[in-house]
Amino acid sequence: MSLPPAIIAPSILACDFARLADEANAVTSCGAEWLHCDIMDGHFVPNISIGAPVVKALRKHTKAFLDCHLMVSDPARWIDDFKKAGADQFCFHIEAVDNPAEVIKQIHEAGMKAAIAVKPKTPVETVFPFLDDLDMVLVMTVEPGFGGQSFMPEQMPKVNALRKRKPSMYIQVDGGLAPDTIDAAAKAGANVIVAGSSIFGKPGQYSSVIQQLRESVERYLPEAAKQ
Repeated sequence: MSLPPAIIAPSILACDFARLADEANAVTSCGAEWLHCDIMDGHFVPNISIGAPVVKALRKHTKAFLDCHLMVSDPARWIDDFKKAGADQFCFHIEAVDNPAEVIKQIHEAGMKAAIAVKPKTPVETVFPFLDDLDMVLVMTVEPGFGGQSFMPEQMPKVNALRKRKPSMYIQVDGGLAPDTIDAAAKAGANVIVAGSSIFGKPGQYSSVIQQLRESVERYLPEAAKQ
């Protein structure tokens, strides 16, 4: 059994947008493999953030894996736009679509990796029928829509259930992840860690925070996969 790697994905929602390229390059030079881009439409979630034009602009300044999390009402509508913008992964909410399998198919046909996200109140079993076709599952550990919320440890059984069902799966957690909450996520089996304010809110400490998050995943993931 091959375990997935520890991946740290700083959320650019928490960075200084006036210095987006500089901030992106700073965290990747400090060890982050992915950049997490939160896309909000003001409908599916009560906030508006960025869209494909910002991702396209960022793509010109980084070779990092661009992980796009679409908190939007009609995600399939935007697949082509994000492919053209340079997104590497397109993550949509299962709550926002009627036919997840078709959306996954369209994402793969566009040449991107496909992921599904689940809100805190959504049973994780809703994604089970699609696991063999997915590249990743995102378990939200806050209510989607705003940064800076507190980590919800009660979501960890979802992560654990996914890890037991598919030990090699990429499982992402997003919301409130920081050095004081990472162990719970890592022990449950998460390997892709989204962190916003806990990284970007610590200027001059990007490397140390990223390393703390990574070390926890590397320490606890092997045991989580055995459970």
